[in-house]
Amino acid sequence: MREITFKELLDAGVHFGHLRSKWNPAMAPYIFKELNGIHIIDLDKTREKLKEAAAAIKQIAKSGKKILFVATKKQAKDIVAQKAQEVGMPYITERWSGGMLTNFQTIRRAIKKIDLIDKMQKDGTFDKLSKKERLRLLREREKLQKRLGSIKDMTRLPAAVYIVDINKEKIAVAEALKLHIPIFAMVDTNTDPRPIDFPIPANDDASESIALITSYLTEAIKEGLAERELEKEKKRAEKEKNKELAEAETQKATKPTRKPIRRK
Repeated sequence: MREITFKELLDAGVHFGHLRSKWNPAMAPYIFKELNGIHIIDLDKTREKLKEAAAAIKQIAKSGKKILFVATKKQAKDIVAQKAQEVGMPYITERWSGGMLTNFQTIRRAIKKIDLIDKMQKDGTFDKLSKKERLRLLREREKLQKRLGSIKDMTRLPAAVYIVDINKEKIAVAEALKLHIPIFAMVDTNTDPRPIDFPIPANDDASESIALITSYLTEAIKEGLAERELEKEKKRAEKEKNKELAEAETQKATKPTRKPIRRK
């Protein structure tokens, strides 16, 4: 994993925190200084915490488990959706529905409803319904799709969640904590980083900052996925080699031996 540079963080405005009047004292270890009434984040701490987070998230991806990306604020949602799609991870960029994690079975039922409507469209059942009923089902599907985002392909709870703004996504944080799901998150100077497993001190309002931090973590996920695929290839090659050796041994064992001819 490459080292992120101090200049990259500086250029993206990762160091800009909130006004001193809005700060959370729990962020004190990550604040470098106050400048014109605004707290400045210690970028050395950011680099350190980002490196730890990247190493951990890489291992989760390498294990084949899913990481749920969460960002519903305007300046973050498109960035997060794009990056999550790049690595094939589920994401929520619309409103977080209560129970998305803690009541996952109900969410699964809603997902099955979407699948059922899709199946009806494909097998011709839709054509047998009235126009009014078809419209009702399509509206219901659209509503569910918007609510669930890309998690409709998520068959089980995620192994971790990545959150851009923990103040805005309080319900997501609370549900992940309740289920002991590790949380990776950007923590600005107005947040409490203590409940977060992998806090990354950073400006969570500027799109450039969000893009840089999210991109770095997705790079780590890509590396984890690549290493997983490489290990699978090695195992497949080893399995094929063992199969060939076993077949060779079997042929050798079953090959008839010629008896020596005795001369009279």
